[in-house]
Amino acid sequence: MPIDIKLNVTISLEESALEDALSEYDELTVCELVKQVLDKAIALDDVSAIVVEGPNTLDEYDKFAGTAAES
Repeated sequence: MPIDIKLNVTISLEESALEDALSEYDELTVCELVKQVLDKAIALDDVSAIVVEGPNTLDEYDKFAGTAAES
């Protein structure tokens, strides 16, 4: 019988690491990256990830980094 577990996780990483990960694959999002890591680690039946705060795509990261640089 499947068991659903819901988590609220905060991930902190260097800006360059996020930019490198997102730019390595053209359409990769933070949600997809988290889903892939979790699925490969423990072979889940289904994984759902949602970014609540912070950039999810490379375009969002670029806007986020530009705004932070202006501050």
